[in-house]
Amino acid sequence: MINLAARDIEHTLGKFIVTAMGVGMLLGIVLIMIGVYRGMMVEAEILLNDISADIWIVQEDTLGPFAESSRVHEDLKDIIYVMQGIDKSEAMTFQNIQLPRKDKPVRVVAVGYDIYGKINPINPQRLIKGRELKTDHYEIVVTDKTGFKLEDKIKLGRNLYTVVGITSKTVSNGGDPLVYLSLKDAQELQFLYSNKEIQNNEARGVENSESFMVNSIVATVKDGFNIDEIAQDIRKWQHKSVYTAAQQKEILTKNLIEKSSKQIGLFTVILVIVSTIIIALIIYTMTLEKMKVISIMKLMGLPNSLIIEMIVKETLLLGIFAFIFGNVFSHLIYDKFPKLVVLLIPDAWILFGVIILASILASFVGVKKVISADPAAAIGG
Repeated sequence: MINLAARDIEHTLGKFIVTAMGVGMLLGIVLIMIGVYRGMMVEAEILLNDISADIWIVQEDTLGPFAESSRVHEDLKDIIYVMQGIDKSEAMTFQNIQLPRKDKPVRVVAVGYDIYGKINPINPQRLIKGRELKTDHYEIVVTDKTGFKLEDKIKLGRNLYTVVGITSKTVSNGGDPLVYLSLKDAQELQFLYSNKEIQNNEARGVENSESFMVNSIVATVKDGFNIDEIAQDIRKWQHKSVYTAAQQKEILTKNLIEKSSKQIGLFTVILVIVSTIIIALIIYTMTLEKMKVISIMKLMGLPNSLIIEMIVKETLLLGIFAFIFGNVFSHLIYDKFPKLVVLLIPDAWILFGVIILASILASFVGVKKVISADPAAAIGG
């Protein structure tokens, strides 16, 4: 049996390829948007995984430093450390700052930690140049995306900081690059007032006691102890909000990313619908162009089922080629986006299934026209 779909496509090959490429670009954007969502999920877990804490202790009735303001006393880490079942505990700060650069400032998230402590947020596997922090003051480790190099001087607050290390693929849950400071330097940047402000506070009788505050206490639990039970004890006796690693991950992925995921999902659905409509219009146009030929086929006795099969095959081939072009397009441009884009094979296969279904639905437009074709039109001219 002659493959009518292949023969018909040969006559309109240019239009077929251009249409497949156009729809493919839309599908490529769909894959990119899905990849952006996947990238947001990955970025949200980078810092959590690098710190690898079992418990996060934050200010009472807050969701912690990644969701809202949180302040606790630094010496709380010592109280937590002596509790039964606790293996390690450290104080940390997290703050948004601007790194001054010649062309334009760079927005980053600064992580402050005790360089002599037992929990280090710098993952050695991500350190590509230089070293970790070794002194309490005036050293900084930056991410490669900030554009700074080893030995560069960065002015923050009142002081100059020297870049001693560079990491790769270290970003916050919001996609901002991470930099690392000693806890004392981070506290000074976040909590210490300027000299004039201190003078004004002293004149009012207000004492600056915030220089010993941090944003969170992180702790690890010894093997054999129940993390949830220890967290409950801290809530009860220390009057703080306590989150396990799983709960902190849920806060980041659900509370902070949920709205973005809904927006991405909505745009994805819209683009798939638009792609389906475009495929349907193209198939309808191609069907109209050969209505006289279809009428002749019906006059010669060809059954409707054979002609309908031709239309459905054309639509499916258009969808398949569009999907291929979309994959190629997405893989060519995904690394040009400022945010992390993660393209996964399962997502591509799901989209392929959606496109096949959409192509079948789009073919109904041409099928309906074929069924209503009058064989007598072949004689009319």
